[in-house]
Amino acid sequence: MEPSPLSVPFRALGSTAQIPALGLGTWKSEPGKVYDAVRTAIQLGYRHIDCAFAYDNEAEIGDAIGDAIAAGEVTRAELFITSKLWNSFHQADMVAPALQQSLSALKLDYLDLYLIHWPVAFRAGVGFPGSGEDFLSLEQVPLLETWQAMEACVDSGLVRQIGVSNFSQQKLQALMANARIKPVNNQVELHPYLQQPELVRYCHEHGVQITAYAPLGSMDRPEFLKNDTDPNLLAHPLINAIATKHGASAAQILLAWSLARDVVVIPKSVNPDRLAENLAATHVVLDDEDMAQIGELDQHYRCVTGAFWQMPGSPYTIATLWDE
Repeated sequence: MEPSPLSVPFRALGSTAQIPALGLGTWKSEPGKVYDAVRTAIQLGYRHIDCAFAYDNEAEIGDAIGDAIAAGEVTRAELFITSKLWNSFHQADMVAPALQQSLSALKLDYLDLYLIHWPVAFRAGVGFPGSGEDFLSLEQVPLLETWQAMEACVDSGLVRQIGVSNFSQQKLQALMANARIKPVNNQVELHPYLQQPELVRYCHEHGVQITAYAPLGSMDRPEFLKNDTDPNLLAHPLINAIATKHGASAAQILLAWSLARDVVVIPKSVNPDRLAENLAATHVVLDDEDMAQIGELDQHYRCVTGAFWQMPGSPYTIATLWDE
């Protein structure tokens, strides 16, 4: 039996809101496929859809959301829609127009959550940097300047909640010390090979919900992000043994592990069977032994290292990005 929409648990988001604990990720979902994926997801019971300007598919997602609402499958109030501010819009006067551009593509009046996609700034008009000259340093465009423009978007009603993505504890701590509206979410890579317990603990202690991207290890990420030595979480013997024990799939075990850590997950798929399988992970309950065994798998291994921001002349390095 397919899970009902009510079966997806919620997590607190700040002091006044909630976010569905499992949503649909749309990174790498190709135009031409993402429409059907969103429509199918909504019909299955997904209510949380994670988007971004940089994914270059928001218009098609907007069509799917609009058609689902028109068909009576869901109301706007039942949906939780996230998008993200791209690196070329960090200057204060560019933040609201960037948000409005996403709203226009998504055909929405407001977002539930808007995130700073990376603590990295580009010059205006740069989609993806080709040289170090395409970047702006955080001294030139401080994160607080960008954040204050995000706060103004809350004030104007364009977005209900705001947060960050790919922020280290150090960067998040500095921002929170000076923010008028505290970030309610930090979306980061998180899976058993990259467990980040200190960051998760800090966020939970300070009322910041964690959302895990690449919760399955992102084996379908773009080729330029891959190495021949990348480990495959879905094929790990322990994950598969626990899956057999629970009558579940390896993917469901990985999702259930994050959910058990009070982390929101946004697995991506355009396959209807996998969409249903991922949603059903909310019914898988791991025991203490499972959690302890999976806890031993941590390698601090990043699939998305941020190395693409590190080039001659760039003010960013992997070390300064993650503060490690």
